[in-house]
Formats: sequence, C-alpha cells, structure tokens
Amino acid sequence: MPDPISNPEAPDTPFDISLRPPLFEEFSGQEKTIERLQLMVEAAKMRDDVLQHILLSGPPGLGKTTLAYIIGNAVGAEVKTTSGPMIEKAGDLAGLLTNLQRGDVLFIDEIHRLQPAIEEYLYPAMEDFKVDILIDQGPSARAVRLHLAKFTLIGATTRAGMISAPLRSRFGMNCRLDYYDIGPLTKIVLRSAGLIGVEIDEPGALEIARRSRGTPRIVNNYLRWVRDFAQVRAQGHITRDVAAAALTMLDVDEDGFDEMDKRIIESLIMKFDGGPVGVNALAVAAGEEPGTLEEVHEPYLIMQGYLKRTPQGRVALTRAYRKLGLESPGRAQDELFQ
Repeated sequence: MPDPISNPEAPDTPFDISLRPPLFEEFSGQEKTIERLQLMVEAAKMRDDVLQHILLSGPPGLGKTTLAYIIGNAVGAEVKTTSGPMIEKAGDLAGLLTNLQRGDVLFIDEIHRLQPAIEEYLYPAMEDFKVDILIDQGPSARAVRLHLAKFTLIGATTRAGMISAPLRSRFGMNCRLDYYDIGPLTKIVLRSAGLIGVEIDEPGALEIARRSRGTPRIVNNYLRWVRDFAQVRAQGHITRDVAAAALTMLDVDEDGFDEMDKRIIESLIMKFDGGPVGVNALAVAAGEEPGTLEEVHEPYLIMQGYLKRTPQGRVALTRAYRKLGLESPGRAQDELFQ
C-alpha cells in the first residue's frame, strides 16, 4: 500500500529544493497574496495562536508548495506533506492527523482529488479538531472519537472548481496565485542562477523570463537547460543571445510557445476553420490528451489572447492567425464569440 506521507507529484530533486525560497522576503511576485499571508502569520504569533486553514489555488508551477513551506518556516512549525490521491481510506487520514503536534502544518497537494468519504472525515477535524473513526463492521461496529492537536491545514489545487463547497467554506483564507509578470520572473532567474553558480547577465535573465509562460517552475527548468547549453557552447556565461539560442534549440520561441502550443492553434485554424470546436476533437487533432490540453496549454493561450473558450467550443482569435502569419478573418469573428 502506498505511503500516504509521500507525494510523488511534488518535485523533490536537489535542484528544485535548493531553489525554493525559504522566507516571504525571498519570494518574488504574488505581492497581494504574500502581504495577506504575512499579516495572518504575524497576527497568529501575536496571539500565540495557530494559523487558520489556507487554500492555495492556481495553475501548476506558481509556488503553492513553496508557499506552504514558507508559512511553516514563518510560524516555526513542522510541515507534513501528502496528496489527495494518496489518502485512500479514513485510517490513512487518522494516522496523519493524530501524529500532528500543536501548530503543525498538514499540506495536502491536489486536495480536489480527495475521495468524498475522506472529505467527510476531514470536516470535523478542520472545525473542531476531532475525528470519529468507525471500528469493525456490522452489529459490532462502533465509533471512536479521537481528539486532535490544533493544527493548520494548507490545501493546494490546480482545479479550484472541483473542490466541494463544504470543503472550500472551511478554509479561513483562499489565495489564488496568478501567472507572473516579466519583472518577478527575471528576479527569480537571477536568484536561481546565483544559487547554482551560473554566470548570467540581466538581458540573458530577461530572455529566459519572457519565454517562460509566466511560470517560475518553467523558469527554473529553462535555466537548467540554458546552463548546460552555455557550459558546452558559450564558456559557461549566459547572455541574451546564448539564452535565445538554447531555448530555440528546445523549440521554444520568443513568445514562449513550444511545439504543442503551435500544433494546437494550427489544428484549430487549419482543420476547424478557427472554430468553434469541442476540446475532445481539438485534442485528437493536436495529438494531446484533453485534460492536458485544458490544464497545461489552454490557460496560457487564453491568457495571451490566442484562443477563447465559448459555450460552442474553442475559437481562434486574431492573434492566433497573426502568430501563424495568416490573414485574420477580422474582428467580426472575435466579437461574435465574446
């Protein structure tokens, strides 16, 4: 049986761990969220109380796991990590909860994937810090109430809409992380480069940042690749030209498009006349899973104004035609699906 404490979806390679900022002051971007969390932490410390439960939502790679550990460091608490799919039965949850000390942080990644029966056990644990476990079955079945130490639950999700209303309402703070601007991403590149000992100038950092789709995880992944490229072909120093050449070798263009992004808009325009088309048909045409298309590729394409989700299906906007060097059908189509 899988260990509910482990989390195979959390990237725990030495590279990733070394680049995680341990303090709020070192975390770039998400200024409003950071300000709220710092205020919560400061108030809890002044009252000598335990933090209320926190829900972190947003696309993958924006720093939800990192923020959970920063919060733990800020309150001086141990962070215990698991994920929704790893908690298979009530006993797994009870084992996690009963091992928590006062003030500890339980971080549940992908919390929207908790089974409904597990959610029911979690409600009294979050509200009253107790949990009722059913022992045995049939006529001999009995419920045992376990009292828990006061703890903080931090949930992270990439699909906030899939979290049930009763669970969502039990979080005292709901923080949504948005894609990053170029400025904070450039700071992340420079900080990460310093930590791993890479020579990089500011134009080189800016080039990596602007091709990274507003996502710190992608920034660090690209930095690792550009570092390797520079060591082999540029005496280890990253400039703008070196970064551009390295990312072009990965088929990442100046807009941050990779091969699949281009294939999606090409399929939408060439095979479906710009739409509207359903996500399943578009996924088949592009050779990608519908879930991956919806969660990984579409958010960036929508944010940048290349396509639009409508009740009738996906529609290519003017910018998508321009990306392919094609003549746009005009603003009429864009306005038709507003």
